[in-house]
Amino acid sequence: MRPAQMEALRAMCGALIPSLPAADADGGHGRGDPPGGKDLERFYLASAADAAIPDEFYLASAADGAIPDEVAELVTRCVWEAVVLVNVVLWILSTRVGTLALCGRLCISGKFPYVRKFADMPVERREEALKQWNKARWLFPLKITFVVIKVLSHYAFYTMVNEDSDNPSWKAIGYNVPNMEVEPREDDQTEPAPPSPRPLENGVVETKYLDDTTLLRPLMDKGLVVKPDASDHYHTVQCDVVIVGSGCGGGVAAAVLASAGHKVVVVEKGDYFTSEDYTSIEGPSMDRLYEKGGVFCTSNVTTVLFAGSTVGGGSAINWSASIRTPERVRQEWAREHGLPVFVSPVYDQAMDAVCARLAVTDACTEEGFQNKAVRRGCEALGLRADAVPRNSSEGHFCGGCYIGCPTGDKRGADTTWLVDAVARGAVVLTGCKAERFVLERNDSGSSKQNARSRKCVGLVATCVGDGNGITKKLRIEAKVSIAACGALMTPPLLLNSGLKNRHIGRNLHLHPVSMAWGYFPPEKRNNHDPSHQLITGKCYEGGIITTMHHVTERTIVETPALGPGCFASLVPWESGRDMKDRMRRYARTAHAFALVRDTGAGTVNGEGRVCYTPARDDVDELRNGLRRALRILVAAGAAEVGTHRSDGLRLRCDGGVRDDDLEAFLDEVTVARGPMLPGSEKWGILCSAHQMGSCRMGSSPREGAVDGHGESWEAEGLYVCDGSLLPTAVGVNPMITIQSVAYCLSKDVAETLSRRKMKVTSS
Repeated sequence: MRPAQMEALRAMCGALIPSLPAADADGGHGRGDPPGGKDLERFYLASAADAAIPDEFYLASAADGAIPDEVAELVTRCVWEAVVLVNVVLWILSTRVGTLALCGRLCISGKFPYVRKFADMPVERREEALKQWNKARWLFPLKITFVVIKVLSHYAFYTMVNEDSDNPSWKAIGYNVPNMEVEPREDDQTEPAPPSPRPLENGVVETKYLDDTTLLRPLMDKGLVVKPDASDHYHTVQCDVVIVGSGCGGGVAAAVLASAGHKVVVVEKGDYFTSEDYTSIEGPSMDRLYEKGGVFCTSNVTTVLFAGSTVGGGSAINWSASIRTPERVRQEWAREHGLPVFVSPVYDQAMDAVCARLAVTDACTEEGFQNKAVRRGCEALGLRADAVPRNSSEGHFCGGCYIGCPTGDKRGADTTWLVDAVARGAVVLTGCKAERFVLERNDSGSSKQNARSRKCVGLVATCVGDGNGITKKLRIEAKVSIAACGALMTPPLLLNSGLKNRHIGRNLHLHPVSMAWGYFPPEKRNNHDPSHQLITGKCYEGGIITTMHHVTERTIVETPALGPGCFASLVPWESGRDMKDRMRRYARTAHAFALVRDTGAGTVNGEGRVCYTPARDDVDELRNGLRRALRILVAAGAAEVGTHRSDGLRLRCDGGVRDDDLEAFLDEVTVARGPMLPGSEKWGILCSAHQMGSCRMGSSPREGAVDGHGESWEAEGLYVCDGSLLPTAVGVNPMITIQSVAYCLSKDVAETLSRRKMKVTSS
């Protein structure tokens, strides 16, 4: 951005997160928070625009405009239309005439030149302009600009850290990083323990540390055949199987195929981290573990997407829920989609094998604050609350698994299946991004009925690690190639490879989520039954999902992981003070979300470009689920409850709430449309951590992108093995389903390779 645009951006950040006197914090509403002393005073005085506050209250992360600079960088990760829109609006606001057009009388001054630029307006008037943009019914360019800057400025403000890995706002909001290392005492003579060997050390090749001259040796040392290439453009490597992606699908496939004696290469664009590498610091962790650093939204701004981009994929950052495929869903896939594997004993055996390898248990020694609230609310209402199976131990009390489990207790693909694969000779290439599969004419199968006209002979990939010196692409020649990079990234890869099936990139299901929140004052017992003990803990502590409530066959209620940055990004903004009051209550605000098995579907239109609008029936289901979540939080004893709708819809229920008042409030609850849609004065954004179906299996090319064995209808030897295979949404957390499907399909691939090898040997 140009200096004039940065000036306008800085002014906008300062209006969204202004410097305020701490006196009368909470607006005098008396929500019962204990006094915060100097930390609280510093928090209210801090601004996202600058550090124009007394030195003793100085917010290091806001120094020299660091927040606006970070916001400007984060904007570039948005879809290009949003980037252009934000830049245009900021350019308009950098002029007096443009500010007059967008802000009206708010920029008028009694002194020459009478019209101020946005940056020269008093902060109160800038804030008023933002309130108007937030509520604009038809001027969606202003609303989108408001949404983008609001989300990114709050995310940056609460996640940026100084050289001590600290953010001074954290103390005021009751947050501390769970995994911060304790400094050793001066009298501590204990020798530091040597670092543990990394589980994948014997098989991982981290390309970001290599160059063209040093890349080939570690590949050969790990048993790969490296062919000399007359071209100066490629390093050529040979193997039996190349797998793109190391998550739930790719990890299982690597383990199964390597255990069958095949030489496997796993290509992963992300980096490799172990439990010792995880810092539990939200901002940097999101940046290196998630697609687009966690700043990923559908192009029509309806849904925020969370997807893993590291070794282990989504399994490295998911919330541990390990739920088997529901029986009714299996029957539907077999009956309506012509896929009998889902009702076969083979699939039962696959789920058993997967759950055994992940050591899944539904026992939990102690639940965290949010799950306690959901369980207590369900019990008070006479509703059933089910224990959620997890791929971690009974005593696992880690709320930070969404940014990598620092205890190493959660068993993702990176600590299970990939370890098995490496032990059997598999190689994992990190910092390596697949460009396209290499397809050739398939003469051998041209006469067969429904023959695949082409065959896949390998993959072309590029090393993308920061600062590496690898200039040549990798050409990985393989007998079988597998796309396992998830429902958002597999479709672009297949289309870039030249496949044309109409189902590639369509039928995308997201399990849309809408959230409710409830504030539980720390010093008060349950308001409706004083005999109940206080629900102890903080929102970021304990297992993320340990309790689940079924609203209908399609809708469930669970609890999320929300660090301060994600929390602030999603919470509605009504004013600068109201937002800081909300954040002050962060640690004792429990969230519960409604998740729907969606029938509507979206599209993946290219890398990073997803379009999704929930179907009307899905919105109705979400609304009913959201209303149930709010009832649960009220019954659990929340002093105040609300939703994430842009108008800040909420209900005070401290001391109890009359049934009529609660019903009137719930009647107002809606699942609002995205801010980009005309007429959406009260807007909202959904979330999704589950992406499925964009290359679904089908009984014919008319029904799906791949067949019942996961093989492309167009190219022999090219398979898909991830969440994009699923015919529809699952309705529950899909990790076990994805791994079980991958287990079945990779067993089939192993048998196909073995038959092919026997045929060659006998001939």
